[in-house]
Amino acid sequence: MADRERAPGAVRQITSLTNPLVKDIRALAMKKAREETGRFIGEGLKLVTDALEENWPIAAIAYAPAVRDQPHVAKAAAAVRARGGDVLEMGEAVLAKITHRDNPQMVVGVFGQRLKPLAEVKVGEGEVWVALEQVRDPGNLGTIIRTVDSVGAKGVILVGETCDPFSFETVRATMGSLFHVPLVKTGRDAFLAWAKGAGVRLVGTHLKATHDYRKIESRAPTVLVMGNEQAGMTEDMTRACDVRVKIPMAGRADSLNLAVATGVMLYELRRGQLS
Repeated sequence: MADRERAPGAVRQITSLTNPLVKDIRALAMKKAREETGRFIGEGLKLVTDALEENWPIAAIAYAPAVRDQPHVAKAAAAVRARGGDVLEMGEAVLAKITHRDNPQMVVGVFGQRLKPLAEVKVGEGEVWVALEQVRDPGNLGTIIRTVDSVGAKGVILVGETCDPFSFETVRATMGSLFHVPLVKTGRDAFLAWAKGAGVRLVGTHLKATHDYRKIESRAPTVLVMGNEQAGMTEDMTRACDVRVKIPMAGRADSLNLAVATGVMLYELRRGQLS
């Protein structure tokens, strides 16, 4: 990300859409580029500030000339520079190209990816983690990460083939919670082996379950397991759940959106810890 032509610590002004840095950052919209570089982009000063507060790796901050003199932008830019990141001033047309949006926010960050090893996950009494099996919708994933943050749950475990937690859509939907919520990626077999050895209770929702979700004892170390948007949990994951519950519905809909159902479950599981 560093520019060899500029003096160390200098702000690099970029106005050309063909600038190599623009090409490199714009490529992070593609999963392949994110995997190869271990980086991703996020839009908005709040995301940059949240990342800095959590000591998240940050490779660059880019902002429009219109906000260069705003105190919070200048403070964030100084913090990025102090950590060895690049500070880039870009025209709004360039920011629009990077973010693939006609009306981009005036600040964009380039961050390093961070995942927690499954072996390091410890679930204490009264704590809740969420395991998402084969979640495919980035908006759902981002909303769930934000909800996990909101209720004080401890983290999210992505099981099997899932959408990318560092995609632009997912990052945007987290509203900065991505930087506060530990993420884990693992396979189903590895997850089930870990759960067995970790002494956690697996709680899953299922359309054929008979146990009311409002009658779950909430102090046990718990992992809430939620399945794919269309198919739900796999049979192996369903069998592994210690408790299978249903969320009653009085209307004509036969199911809930994944993020909504996860939110309902999390608030119930955390009810005793929320004031």
